[in-house]
Amino acid sequence: MKQKSAPRSSVTMMATATEGATFQKAVQKPLPYDINGLEPVISQNLMEYHYGKHHATYVNNLNGLYEKASEAMASGDDQKFVDLSQAIKFNGGGHLNHEFFWDNLSPISKDGGVMPAEDSELYKALCANFGSMDAFIATFSANTGAVQGSGWGWLAFNKNSKELEFRTTANQDRLVDQGAHLVPLLTIDIWEHAYYIDYQNVRPNFMKEIWKIVNWKKVEERYNAASA
Repeated sequence: MKQKSAPRSSVTMMATATEGATFQKAVQKPLPYDINGLEPVISQNLMEYHYGKHHATYVNNLNGLYEKASEAMASGDDQKFVDLSQAIKFNGGGHLNHEFFWDNLSPISKDGGVMPAEDSELYKALCANFGSMDAFIATFSANTGAVQGSGWGWLAFNKNSKELEFRTTANQDRLVDQGAHLVPLLTIDIWEHAYYIDYQNVRPNFMKEIWKIVNWKKVEERYNAASA
């Protein structure tokens, strides 16, 4: 069944005058396509695990940590709040990175994998910064596949240089951790949970197939907004 759209979740801290410090609850939004919509590149079985369990765990953990952090703030226990901050960062990053990841994928039947037009600003920028579309995909795939352990590969727009860059982040670190001047346009999850059920330990095969479901329309929207 097609899942209905919902507002993006927020991990913004809020304060109220009457109840002390509290947090807005994080909510896992529905996928923008059917749970089996990314087949055959990503199976329904993998999606039920990755989205239905793994991503959901980050959200549940985050909300549990929020409750503890709210209690610590309300009681003035600064040490406890600081001790919780790293876990909040990890689970919050896991939640937000996954939301971004789901949005930059699309079923093949709905233009997943269709490259940006050659006269588009995104296409021209990719060619200018990487040499060609093929060279960009080769660079992204090789370097993302080479991430040691768990992490993410990113296509970023550098607001300072006005150029496109490839970056990686470890674990559930977010791209913004490397600087607010970096605007994420595309990301690929290279944790084992993102591919192992379908591709086992062969990362290069996953990185080869994933381009068949990249939502280039979404990437182009992000690029146009960031470069305006």
